[in-house]
Amino acid sequence: MAVIINDTCINCGACIDECPVEAIVDEDDNPTGEDTYYVHSDKCVECVGHHDEPACATSCPTEGCITWDAIGASPAHRDDITDEQRSNHEPVVE
Repeated sequence: MAVIINDTCINCGACIDECPVEAIVDEDDNPTGEDTYYVHSDKCVECVGHHDEPACATSCPTEGCITWDAIGASPAHRDDITDEQRSNHEPVVE
């Protein structure tokens, strides 16, 4: 993973429109079956090379909805985010 969308997601679509690598899908295409949007960890690059911070989180109207997660299979990630921030699922934007 890179970032995750938690269950406070209101399914507004703001994050999908902002993702430069099309890593986010809506609730209909969520492979977990949950009724929230989903970030494909193998596609998410945390906007490295695209934006100063993940655009999904800056566009999201729900505070704390998008959080850091373990790097996993992510093709790119931010070096300035600590393992502690990721393991604690700290919000990307505070």
